[in-house]
Amino acid sequence: MPTDTNPAGDIFGGWLMSQMDLAAGTVAARVSKGRASTVSVEEIQFHRPVLVGDEVSLYAELEKVGRTSMRIKVRAWRRARHQEESQQVTQAVFTFVALDEHARPRAVYRD
Repeated sequence: MPTDTNPAGDIFGGWLMSQMDLAAGTVAARVSKGRASTVSVEEIQFHRPVLVGDEVSLYAELEKVGRTSMRIKVRAWRRARHQEESQQVTQAVFTFVALDEHARPRAVYRD
């Protein structure tokens, strides 16, 4: 939406990063079978702008599970509204920690 853009009409990087965090959080919640929180984001670089009206697709995959933490790689792609070709715009690795009912780190539940 226009309120999510800079004066040049490009989507704010912070908006895109928040969408990526939500995608990673979905994976973290499913893997940990409960509450999880972002503790770090690594290596985010914006390669292309996302414009108002672009379709944004996010792909998140689990890279590693530790005792209490999970590393999740998220890739973001854009597709102009009237085109078929998609372009990757950024990627980052999000680290989440599983939390207990007191918001303290807990072991990731494993099957």
